[in-house]
Amino acid sequence: MAHRHTAPPSDTALRVKALESLLVEKGLVDPKALDEVIDTYENKVGPRNGAKVVARAWVNPDYKARLLDDGTAAIAELGFSGVQGEDMVVIENKPKVHNLLVCTLCSCYPWPTLGLPPVWYKAAPYRARAVSDPRGVLKEFGVTLADDVEVRVWDSTAELRYMVLPERPGGTDGMSEAELAALVTRDAMIGTAKVAAP
Repeated sequence: MAHRHTAPPSDTALRVKALESLLVEKGLVDPKALDEVIDTYENKVGPRNGAKVVARAWVNPDYKARLLDDGTAAIAELGFSGVQGEDMVVIENKPKVHNLLVCTLCSCYPWPTLGLPPVWYKAAPYRARAVSDPRGVLKEFGVTLADDVEVRVWDSTAELRYMVLPERPGGTDGMSEAELAALVTRDAMIGTAKVAAP
């Protein structure tokens, strides 16, 4: 019988589990409530919401215009709003302009539309290098841009958060809004990826 070897949990994972156990044991946290919060950010809000926003903009020019004019209101039209999503600006990638998001001070991030921030987004190396060497950072994520493509870096704050409207990939004419949304990734809405054609 073969034995599976798995890596031990990280120190952070062990600390989180210990803290969760202590809070539950002391009666300060209801495990069901905690599970509901986690489920909310993993499955009910987050990248799936942002992907729906992007797909709607790709198929509906009027919605796209509203989204680029007032991101907060247009996103709310689809029912996505809440804490850390109150003041949204949506910026559009175009053939000659690529946008990249960062929060240089901490990790301000639009949770209602993009979900939980990835670990790398909060890391000091990304936060520093996204500003000083955005092309180098993009290349590390697998995004190589032509020299004539301008890279614009947008720095989120506690008062203002950004979301990238990625370019719609070729070969997607005739796809439904739901099919388009399935193509959109969190990283494409941060600017560290492009949406791949199906």
